Amino acid sequence: MHAALQNRPADGTEPTAWLAMADGQQLFLRDWPLACARGAVLLVHGLGEHSGRYQRLAAWFNRHGYAVRGYDQRGHGRSPGRRGGLRHGDDLLEDLATVYLDYVGGLPQPPLLLGHSMGGLVAVRAVLDGRIEPPALLLSSPALRTRESPRMIALARLLARVAPNLPLRNGLDFDQLSHDSKVVVDYRRDPLRHGWITPRLADFIFRAGAACIADAARLALPTLLLVADGDGIVDPSGSREFARQAASTGQLTTRFFSLLYHELFNENEPGRGQVLMQLGDWLGRQDAPGPYR
Repeated sequence: MHAALQNRPADGTEPTAWLAMADGQQLFLRDWPLACARGAVLLVHGLGEHSGRYQRLAAWFNRHGYAVRGYDQRGHGRSPGRRGGLRHGDDLLEDLATVYLDYVGGLPQPPLLLGHSMGGLVAVRAVLDGRIEPPALLLSSPALRTRESPRMIALARLLARVAPNLPLRNGLDFDQLSHDSKVVVDYRRDPLRHGWITPRLADFIFRAGAACIADAARLALPTLLLVADGDGIVDPSGSREFARQAASTGQLTTRFFSLLYHELFNENEPGRGQVLMQLGDWLGRQDAPGPYR
């Protein structure tokens, strides 16, 4: 059964709905619909945040002819569950596949897939595993390699076995999100964001990032990789290595932004405009789908 979106509220906010996963977990969906759209995009957010932070990006996609859906990953935003926690190591991958296939069921053509940070990791891992087959993939500062030490990575692996749901601070440096001070202040004040991670989720991020780099040569669909070389949240060397490994596929377009921080779509101008220009150019070079009805 496809998620039934509520009518657009009178205050002009986006329609929302709930979708049940196979294990009973409910996920919160948020749509930015567009009549007669030329395509659609599914957004996957990063660690500690939620789909509501993508309103401005969704509006950009709407202006360029795309309908947009986002969802709050389990333990994030309005979706219930332990903050930063998982029941099983592949929960986020299963969730993405369920949400994506539900969205496909309501569209004439499959949507593009866009993942940011941890969401980028989830997106590319789900694609490489063959769980979903979007027509194209967009990755923004994907968490393919973190800045944690080998010792911390090993500790997370141990704790994932003995104390998988132990609540830990995720340690994200808010000031490294964007050069735009308003973005940072809004993030700090956002009641829906959280600062937690559990060993099971940390272990998933570490393992999946390394596996994506190792499997990059299997990339089989057009992919745009946007990398912030000034990223203080994730290590951009992971994206560089992924790009090197995927070069032989001919599927990957990579764009580096040397002075920008982690949230490329939330940067100060002219940086944000440069990122969106590259995104628009890449979208324009993909095969244009027919109109959505």
